Amino acid sequence: MRPIKFRVIRQLDWITYDGWVWLDGYEINNQGDAVARRSIFVMKAGLRSAPAPVAVGQPGRKRAHSRRVTA
Repeated sequence: MRPIKFRVIRQLDWITYDGWVWLDGYEINNQGDAVARRSIFVMKAGLRSAPAPVAVGQPGRKRAHSRRVTA
């Protein structure tokens, strides 16, 4: 098995073994896009928080101003 990034929507309120939970959410690809909706059964102790996503784009890019010509 390989680790996945997972965006949690909610913890499901299903009866499970002690220390285990069902999570509902989305599998996230390397670009930060949701690629599949999933419900996963995980051990709480095995979960790690991912760093906050980085905004994609061109920060600091300014819009060109147009000049109005009047006659």
